[in-house]
Amino acid sequence: MPPAPSIAPGEIARLEKLQPTLFRRPWPELFLTYGLWTAFFGVLIFGLWWINASPARIWEGLGKLGFLVQFMFPPSDGGHFWEFAYAILETVGMAFLGTLIAAIVALPLGFLGAKNVIPNWFFHFGLRRFFDGFRAVDSLIWALIFVAAVGMGPFAGVLAIVFSDIPVFAKLFSESIENIDNKPVEGVRASGARELHTLRLGVFPQVVPVMLSHVLYFFESNVRSATILGIVGAGGIGLALSDRIRINNWDEAAFIIIMILVTVAVIDNISKRIRMKIILDKTDSK
Repeated sequence: MPPAPSIAPGEIARLEKLQPTLFRRPWPELFLTYGLWTAFFGVLIFGLWWINASPARIWEGLGKLGFLVQFMFPPSDGGHFWEFAYAILETVGMAFLGTLIAAIVALPLGFLGAKNVIPNWFFHFGLRRFFDGFRAVDSLIWALIFVAAVGMGPFAGVLAIVFSDIPVFAKLFSESIENIDNKPVEGVRASGARELHTLRLGVFPQVVPVMLSHVLYFFESNVRSATILGIVGAGGIGLALSDRIRINNWDEAAFIIIMILVTVAVIDNISKRIRMKIILDKTDSK
């Protein structure tokens, strides 16, 4: 390898005079950069002070956590294995039903929210802001509302997932529809098809893989969410976990946590494989 060419000091000085910004950053830019970093660390330190995250408190909390962990081993089902297994299935069922119903309801809303389907700006803007407003309400808040409205149990959990996922699905579906290739749509429309047939034959086949990928991802995410919803009374394994923690039955709580981790890992793996197959099939079809 030949040696790198050397540059004389005089040449460096000449280049620095011609292009000073290449050798040193302007002071306004330096001031802005250091100012932003100072503000960032200032906000971080203020936040830690505000929540009283002192080293002594963290150390004390870790000590108490270690004290609780020793009561979790060895994990035990306490003779309630089938009760826990049924609750796990109930949690998965809540996530599946909630995700499926939300996807079905959000499908027409996604078409209505796409600019290339309904070009009316006011309608599109109003519908998107409606989606944004509903997305601001977390599924846990929906669970609290529906537990008060329909009572404790998995039905409240399913409704919470449905109302939480519909605006998110609608937004994702509408964005997928807006990013389609217009050539198949123009070909279907040129054949004399009506608008509904154009959507069915020209738009829908292009967005189905993307929509299925979104639905699968949200299903695996909703399995985790359904566990938390059960803690507020929406049924499933979260209710059993909350009961064990409340009565300080930590060995059974550890057993339930392990069951949740295994279930989520299995569902994540299966969902990932299906999503990758959908993506690969879509790539091969192109």
